[in-house]
Amino acid sequence: MTSKNINVALIGNPNVGKTSVFNQLTGLNQQVGNYPGITVEKKIGFCKLPNNIKANILDLPGTYSLNASSIDENVVIELLLNKNDKLYPDVALVVTDVENLKRNLLLFTQIKDLEIPTILVINMADRMKYKGISLDITYLEQHLKTKIALISSRKGFGIDDLKNLIVSYKTLSNEPCLNASSIDPDYFNNLRKAFPNQLLYKLWLVITQDVNFLNLDRNEIGSSFTKSHSDLKRLQQKETIKRYQFINDVLKEGLKVDATVAKDFRSKLDRVLTHKVWGYVIFFVILFVIFQSIFEWSKVPMDFIDSTFASLSTLANDSLPAGVLTNLISQGIIPGIGGILIFIPQIAFLFLFISILEESGYMSRVVFLMDKIMRKFGLSGKSVVPLISGTACAIPAIMATRNIENWKERLITILVTPFTTCSARLPVYAIIIALVIPDKRLFGFLNLQGLTLMLLYLLGFGMAIFSAYILNKILKIKGKTFFVVEMPNYKLPLIKNVAINVVEKTKAFVFGAGKIILAISIVLWFLASYGPGKKFNNAEAIMLSKAENKTLPAAEFKNKVASYKLENSYIGIMGKSIEPAISPLGYDWKIGIAVLSSFAAREVFVGTLATIYSVGGTDNETTIKNKMAAEVNAETGEKIFNFASGISLLLFYAFAMQCASTLAITKKETNSWKWPLGQLIFMSGFAYIIALIAYQILK
Repeated sequence: MTSKNINVALIGNPNVGKTSVFNQLTGLNQQVGNYPGITVEKKIGFCKLPNNIKANILDLPGTYSLNASSIDENVVIELLLNKNDKLYPDVALVVTDVENLKRNLLLFTQIKDLEIPTILVINMADRMKYKGISLDITYLEQHLKTKIALISSRKGFGIDDLKNLIVSYKTLSNEPCLNASSIDPDYFNNLRKAFPNQLLYKLWLVITQDVNFLNLDRNEIGSSFTKSHSDLKRLQQKETIKRYQFINDVLKEGLKVDATVAKDFRSKLDRVLTHKVWGYVIFFVILFVIFQSIFEWSKVPMDFIDSTFASLSTLANDSLPAGVLTNLISQGIIPGIGGILIFIPQIAFLFLFISILEESGYMSRVVFLMDKIMRKFGLSGKSVVPLISGTACAIPAIMATRNIENWKERLITILVTPFTTCSARLPVYAIIIALVIPDKRLFGFLNLQGLTLMLLYLLGFGMAIFSAYILNKILKIKGKTFFVVEMPNYKLPLIKNVAINVVEKTKAFVFGAGKIILAISIVLWFLASYGPGKKFNNAEAIMLSKAENKTLPAAEFKNKVASYKLENSYIGIMGKSIEPAISPLGYDWKIGIAVLSSFAAREVFVGTLATIYSVGGTDNETTIKNKMAAEVNAETGEKIFNFASGISLLLFYAFAMQCASTLAITKKETNSWKWPLGQLIFMSGFAYIIALIAYQILK
């Protein structure tokens, strides 16, 4: 991002298609990060405009007005107040929905009062004819004192006109829509006299909002213009009423709706999808189809990736000169990274379905449906948003709790969200299910493996709800919130938006996990390739001294030596030391090492086993799945990954807190180590007990 580029802020209410506009302007040329000092996500994209001008497009959190009620809404206000911020906009694009123009224009009039060059972007224009809506653009531009871009982010029309308006932003009027001082003339006149060099509406926002404004001393303002909380609220209400009076007057002439032309299919569909019985049945069927498809559609690409990396490992081992570096590449790096890339198809399909549900408008109906259930457990529908987004990753899901105003509800949501099955668990689930659950169909269409995966997701969500109920009884924190959710219009998912979301989320998963796995694979390879003492260094001589080994074929003897060295390597010694604690769960020392290393990130489990098994054997051509399936207990001769140990592992990962990053974000959001440590101890202890019971019953 350079200072020569135009800074463009995308502002708007939730569900107005702001993200679609952002994607149309930037495509895949985006980056995601956090605002300094807080964990609210920011998206910045880069756009080429006419005349070779470039723009930085900042997608700000959705907000209904500049009267903030949550932290991410404060982000919008603080940016618009602080001209010294490097992201301060040269021009603001206020995105609105043509069907909800009256409500959306409240925020627009507030932005105009900040005297920032502002373009009104009226989105979803393709629905005007369908809804019987007509607009007098010239009249609206004249009375709203702005330029209007009439666009459809779905169809892609109007985007070029919008880019031309951005380029000519210096010609836009900075004149406010209405006079803020009319709210209370005496009060605002005194405010203007006290701070003649400051913008009046900015002063009002500093007084009424808990925001940072770098150019002013809040204490100085507060001491001179103190008003009670009730008086400030009364003035804010008066401001809102005056704004809506102005908006009504403008839209009376500027917007016409012919109800005889409109075709309201949405209400009929809502009655079915949010029905107290059929709504849940339909949601369950959708979940069922999703998890069946994840297993069915991903088989071929997964097998291809698995065999490709096995072949790459063999190719590296055969082609590169013998030595430590070749061993590291063929036995450490390639198997470790292959152990995570194999799950790209399943991860991509999961994000594909989630994106389609969000884009279509159905996800808001799910939130509404679940609110009725959540209230019985001390939460509201607002908690469903983090819990559902937790299926991608618990970290942004915990960040999403910042929309919850009530501290008790927010704290409980933070603490129980890690129970929701995230995408990092999917690699573990997928490989274990493939090993211990038969690939069979019930009634000709129910895939048993897909059904097991769905049950694990439901189990995680159920445990989150149950934990919330217990915490609601234990935590003595008063407070209650009321749930309001906006139902967006149904629409066909925009292929471009879905594709960008799938690519970005999958890329973030692969590169985020890839860094950790690469580092851990190298460390594990070293620990598995070297060891102390005579047992490791003289392994071949020790094995030859045993009579039963002298007649073995060369390849089999070589495998025995490799296994013996692995058991006496540094990692083998570490694994053997923890084996007494994990053997009651059905795990051997290799699984124990994988479980411990996966605390860095759950998906490391498969990569760890891939590295250990590659070092412990000489057959690099065998895929990781086949190596795990062939692993046997040296003492009993039974398969390590059998039904009992597999179910034990699945249940352990369903409940365990195997993610250091989640603990770190919990600490940051709660500002205390008490809560994340409680999460770690309870979740890990509970997972151990459940896994122990399951194995002992099933073995």
